[in-house]
Amino acid sequence: MNVKQLLADVEAKNPGEPLFLQAVTEVLETIEEYVAKNPKYDKYSIIERMVEPDRIIQFRVEWVDDNGKVNVNRGYRVQFNNAIGPYKGGIRFHPSVTLDTLKFLGFEQTFKNSLTTLPMGGGKGGSDFNPQGKSENEIMRFCQAFMTELYTYIGADKDVPAGDIGVGGREVGYMYGMYKKLARENTGVMTGKGAGWGGSILRPEATGFGGVYFVNNMLKAHNMTIEGKSISISGFGNVAWGAATKATELGAFVKVISGPDGYIINEKPMTQDQLDYMLELRSSNNNVIKPYADKFGVKFVAGKKAWEVKVDIAMPCAFQNELNADDAKQLIANGVTMVCEVSNMGCTADAIHALQHAKVIFAPGKAANAGGVGVSGLEMSQNAGHISWTGEEVDAKLHQMMDSIHENCVKYGKQEDGYINYVKGANIAGFIKVADAMIDLGVC
Repeated sequence: MNVKQLLADVEAKNPGEPLFLQAVTEVLETIEEYVAKNPKYDKYSIIERMVEPDRIIQFRVEWVDDNGKVNVNRGYRVQFNNAIGPYKGGIRFHPSVTLDTLKFLGFEQTFKNSLTTLPMGGGKGGSDFNPQGKSENEIMRFCQAFMTELYTYIGADKDVPAGDIGVGGREVGYMYGMYKKLARENTGVMTGKGAGWGGSILRPEATGFGGVYFVNNMLKAHNMTIEGKSISISGFGNVAWGAATKATELGAFVKVISGPDGYIINEKPMTQDQLDYMLELRSSNNNVIKPYADKFGVKFVAGKKAWEVKVDIAMPCAFQNELNADDAKQLIANGVTMVCEVSNMGCTADAIHALQHAKVIFAPGKAANAGGVGVSGLEMSQNAGHISWTGEEVDAKLHQMMDSIHENCVKYGKQEDGYINYVKGANIAGFIKVADAMIDLGVC
């Protein structure tokens, strides 16, 4: 495998798509040595096939706002790879959504889903629709219009979307309601559904919970414990809320929470009222953290990132590339022990290199945040079997899943000097299952 030539080919075929190229570069550079030792992957051109999506669906979404004006947005579904199961991946509503965004997310999702060991392929979808400032009726009308275009391309054994940024339980409900009306069937075609209509208990918390379980595994592997550790978290949606909730439950101190407008500093461990208020902020669609400071009387720092505060563990939980090289250097200077991506590709490549060079324990999102899609996979199983599991049963399965992912990362990522390269370990472990399945399925 000639990585330099392959990356040049990917760049030439996908001009103006830096996020997708960043994701592909990270994977190819870390699996290069493994692929070189296993020539079967070159024989079947696995890499060339794996970096090309199976198909890309793009459509126009027309919806009417509360003033009667017709609005137009773009909708997408990138069905990236279904070698090991139906396409699986979230739907994102955010003004930054482009084809580049969704291709990088779909590519990452392929490896992430492989790591869960569940039979799920990789996909991603979304729209440049901005929910911020929209009324509930406007959001409902947009979701219904979006699903009207999408529904023919998805199905319980074909492609199973879920939520993502800008898409929570409310939006999933509106989309699923329209799917049922159009398809005339009630199947597990979406995950992240409400617990009363086919959803899995713990799904809203799963990504954040799984991220903390992964942090706990990393700490144990380095003879440390999470109890008493100070943590900074970006974002205040379901992911950040789940991470803050589980970290607090396990005895950690969530010191910093941030949003686009700045960050707050907690002086004491979070209370249940504070954790609950994070969900209120998410559902408000106002995308600011300052009201938390006003409500609970804590310090608010406007226009700055959480990463400048001295903590033991940093957990990006918001957006891609939210932690850059300068942020990483600040964390290193402050003596950070661990950085765990819980957002998708939350750190820039330069930031990851800086952290690894300083021997900071670093976990990539495709491993650490796999608990969310893992529990979505469990929801698919419950829907297919027309059964339900208790919260304790789901949590036990999530625990087991994150333990398994960590073991595989260590298996393929431990270096001779003892440092565990979790990025390399996750990429190789995720690659093997998908690549071997592609070979077994033949070329067609």
